[in-house]
Amino acid sequence: MNLAFVASVALALGVSLQAVSALAWDNPGDRYLDAHKKYADASCPIETGRISHFVYFARDREAVRDHSLLTNDNFVGAQIMYPWRQLEPAEGEYDFSAIREDVDYLAAYGKRLFLQLQDASFTPDYKPVPDYLLGADFGGGAVPQYAENGNVEGWVAKRWDNRIQARFAALLNALGEEFDGEIEGINLQESTIGISTETDPSFSPARYAEGLKTNMRAMKAAFPVSTTMQYANFMPGEWLPWEDEGYLRSIYELGEEIGVGLGGPDLMFKRKGALNHTIAMMHEHDFTAPLGIAVQDGNYIGQTASDDVVQDRTNIVPILHAFANDFMKVDYMFWVDQEPYFEEDVLPCFSSE
Repeated sequence: MNLAFVASVALALGVSLQAVSALAWDNPGDRYLDAHKKYADASCPIETGRISHFVYFARDREAVRDHSLLTNDNFVGAQIMYPWRQLEPAEGEYDFSAIREDVDYLAAYGKRLFLQLQDASFTPDYKPVPDYLLGADFGGGAVPQYAENGNVEGWVAKRWDNRIQARFAALLNALGEEFDGEIEGINLQESTIGISTETDPSFSPARYAEGLKTNMRAMKAAFPVSTTMQYANFMPGEWLPWEDEGYLRSIYELGEEIGVGLGGPDLMFKRKGALNHTIAMMHEHDFTAPLGIAVQDGNYIGQTASDDVVQDRTNIVPILHAFANDFMKVDYMFWVDQEPYFEEDVLPCFSSE
């Protein structure tokens, strides 16, 4: 901002020099808006270096069969999502056959599984928790998530309810007994949810933050060997940098303290929300706990949750990688298997030839 111009306008309007200074301040919410420009010249091929790269399939585990990652040395393995309701069809009865099948299939190609445990959905017709949790004994178990327009956009387990936390810990313990050390890692879904005290009186932002921490501790106890990770992007009840209640910060601090990694969905290096939350947390602190970032649907064209196909586009995979590697210093990247982008943009940058 041209201070001389601002001063002249201010004096003409009778505004004090102190007000001029206020007009010229640097907005902390914009501090990283240009950070990506440093990586504009990034190009293919990508040197994988210290980052472990996985291909993310969401729940489409069948797509792993005969996938190109199996013969590409640059990819460590696959990240697959498994719903809680699939893994525990009845209380205390577990079915891990799908995980076992995927672990063994990947191992045959020298690849490893990174397990994402689903307790939230982003579609109104799918409840990811077991039916037994939906009764009165567990306070309904799951609640609808609401979009800004008031429509139901999905469901989430009541992570802040100690009854749900106890059942979640039991599931984690059972998974750990079967797979700890055999799988590369396990991550819990993102922290952002469309819940408020108005939509569920049992909820509060502080209680929710403590619930996430309880689940993180349970995950670490169940998986002392495999990598553990909490996706922590946004927290209800605050919006950084202006409304900082310490919720998100406390998740990152606990992760570092107990050795649970921190990650997030959607690598959006131009979006202020992402820059002031997940990206800022990783950039501004030194971590010994592993960090991860997911490139998910739409991210290849700078969008989120998008299935748009853009034919005439710039391949931003090199910038995504360079930004995550240098600015965020992540240890894991999860590249969604979204076409045509994975085949046309990602693979040429990760050529194993």
